[in-house]
Parts: sequence; C-alpha cells; structure tokens
Amino acid sequence: MNFSNRKDLVFLILAGFFVTNTIVAELIGGKLVQFFGLFTQSLGIILWPVVFILTDLINEHYGKQGVRKLTYITVGLIIYTFILLSFGMHLPAVNFSPVDDDTFNKVFGQSQWIIVGSVIAFLLAQLIDVYVFWMFRKRTGGKMIWLRATGSTAVSQLIDTFVVQFIAFVVPGKWAFNEFVQNASYGYLFKLLVALALIPFIYLGHFLINNFLKEKISNV
Repeated sequence: MNFSNRKDLVFLILAGFFVTNTIVAELIGGKLVQFFGLFTQSLGIILWPVVFILTDLINEHYGKQGVRKLTYITVGLIIYTFILLSFGMHLPAVNFSPVDDDTFNKVFGQSQWIIVGSVIAFLLAQLIDVYVFWMFRKRTGGKMIWLRATGSTAVSQLIDTFVVQFIAFVVPGKWAFNEFVQNASYGYLFKLLVALALIPFIYLGHFLINNFLKEKISNV
C-alpha cells in the first residue's frame, strides 16, 4: 500500500474507523441501557449504524472486494480480542488491583457472549449488505445513493440485530424469548431510524472523499 496515494490513505482512514467502531461496540456491548424509556438495548447498538455507513462508503469507492477483505480482517481481530479477554479473565488479579477478578469477569465475560454473537451476525450481515448494495447500485445505474445505502442497511441490520441479540442475551439466559423478540424489534427499528437520519452524512462522506480524491461525483 502506497500511503502517498490518496486512495490508499482514504481506505486506511475508513478501515481504522471501521475496525475501531466494531471492536469498541463489542467491548461496551455488555452494558444494557434504556432508550426513550421504551426499550432496553446493548450500549453497543449506538455504534453499529456508523459501521454500516462506513461499509457503504467502502463499498462505493473500493468495491465488493474492499468490503469483504476488511470484513474478514475485522472478524479475525474480533476473535483475537476474544482470545485476549479469555486470557485476561484466567489471569488472577493481585489483591491490591483496583479492578478485582469478579468485576473484570462480570464485565468482559458478558462481552464474550456479545463477541461470539457478533462474529456470526457481523459476517452474515456484511456479506449480505455487499450483495444488496450492489444489486441496488446496478438497478439504479449508480444513482440514488440513499436507496442503496438504506436498502442494504435495512436488510443487513435485520439479520445482525436478531442474530447477535439472540446469542448474546438469550443463550446465556439474560433475556426470556419474548423479551428478546421485543427488544430486538425495537433495536432494529432504532438502527433503521438512525440509518435514515444519517443519510445526509453518507452524502457528505461521498462528497468529501470524491473531493479529496478529485474524482467526478456521479451520484444523487
């Protein structure tokens, strides 16, 4: 990779934010919060719309192979994170440690369930996102960015939300099945609304990248 090449530099920046948002979402995912007093969700949910916006930007400028390669790399890094957490949980803390074993294991033990669910859900969602994105792109002749971005996100987020929450919260017994259906449904709706609200930022991202790369903008 030539870092003096603008396109390589943009990819590096997008990939950095992509990987960071994904792994941070895994690590903070064990904390449950209530949104608008209506539904309970993992705190990590606030970062996933950003991940899928980045997916759309990478899809647009680097194609299917760019997204797939970055997805596989990110899955590998998530698994690597899982291994590090497992090692940390089995290494006993000293008696004067500000974070004792119980606290550490309680926080990151739940994160491990989030990570297991996310590896499966993330891989499925990303590969489907790529397929749907390019289906819409071909049918619209490269126009209507908002349609392919929101359309691919709507499908991929549906899979991601239900798969990850089932594995993360139903399998370890944190939620009953009816709680899962309700919370996952609200979570999906929340992600979808956020994705719609972020459409202007998708256009802004495309504009900034095209301007930086000095490429002709052929969207809208």
